[in-house]
This record gives sequence, C-alpha cells and structure tokens, in this order.
Amino acid sequence: MARFTVPGAGFGRGGARWAATAPGMIRAMQELRIQQHFIDSADLHYQVSETLAKPIDAAVQALLACVTGGGKVLVAGVGSAVALAQYLSHLLVRGFERERPGLAALTLGADPLWASASPSEEGLARQVHALGLSGDLLVLICAHGDEPALAPAVQAAHEREMTVLALSGGTGGDLGRLLRETDVHVCVPHERAARVREVQQLVLHCLCDGVDTQLLGEQEPK
Repeated sequence: MARFTVPGAGFGRGGARWAATAPGMIRAMQELRIQQHFIDSADLHYQVSETLAKPIDAAVQALLACVTGGGKVLVAGVGSAVALAQYLSHLLVRGFERERPGLAALTLGADPLWASASPSEEGLARQVHALGLSGDLLVLICAHGDEPALAPAVQAAHEREMTVLALSGGTGGDLGRLLRETDVHVCVPHERAARVREVQQLVLHCLCDGVDTQLLGEQEPK
C-alpha cells in the first residue's frame, strides 16, 4: 500500500501548525507564479514590438504577393508548432475577424498517417516537392531554428522557386542561415519555447490583420 507523508508530520506542535498553513502558502506561491507568467509574457511582447514590426510587415507583403498572384500558402510547424501551423491555415481559409473569400492555404505534416509513414526530417521536404509550385509561399514555424526537418524543407522550397517565411525563436539557428534575401525571417529573440510560442501566435494575428487590411481596406472588425 502506498504511503503518503503529511508535510510537517513528526515535528511536534510547530510542524502541525506548518502543515495546517502549508496549503494556503502553496496556493499563494502558485498564484504569484501564474502572475509572473503574465508579466514575463507582457514584457517580451513589449520589448519585441518595435524590432519585429518591420519583418512582420515584410511577411505580410510576402503573403499578399502569394495569394494575389494565384499562389497557395503551405504551412508547416515543427513539434508543438504544428498547432500554430494549423491555426494559421484555418485563419487564412476561414477568415480572421472579417468576412472575406478564403485564401488557399494548407498545413503540411499534420496528417497522423503521413507523420507515421515518413521520417519528419524528410517528410516535410517530400510534401513541399510534391505540392509546391513557383509563386507559392512556404511558412515554417519552429521554436529555435535548428530542428532537423527545417533544412530539407527550405531546400525543397528553393528548388521549387518558392519564397520562405520563417517564424523562429532564439537566434534563428541554422534556419536563419539557409534563407535567401528574398525570404523573410521573423525571429523572436528568446530562448524559452513557451514565450516564443506566445509571441508567434500574436505574429499570426498581425499577419492576418495585415492581409485583410490591404485586401479589404481599413475597417474596424465588428
């Protein structure tokens, strides 16, 4: 039978008092920890708002050039960023905050059957080769930029004469060095993946808002 030790047990009356108050102390500390997450995230958002504005604008222009030129957007995420890739595809096809015709977008590597049948290092590159055409845009979302699947995917996109839009964190890793001058890199300068993901989601919202503004004109969403 499993045994559980009550904090403070065996330490006399002082231990009993500590055990009685410990749950309240733990909850208070947890609440402070939660608040710190919000503070750290808000601080990072504020710090990068100015430095990321220009590359995000360049990313908006790359998206516009693709969809207005008859191309499609292929989106791929590495690791937990697959969810962000699916989210961006959904926003492009379904719409962001205003009604508009759907934009051609597809998430790569999200199909469980495909993921189990092909190693991730080459699976994305195979899909880019099979589905990508000149004038299409490949969007890659990752936490760092050194993930193994990225380099083959970028190479495949360049062979298909596609532009690459990379969303990464940290220093950008090998991904940043693989990009061409015609590609776009939005790099969140932070090492913690959770903070990078939070900023990247806002970046996706900025991209969709920018596209909608230029396609539909200035208008406050209802």
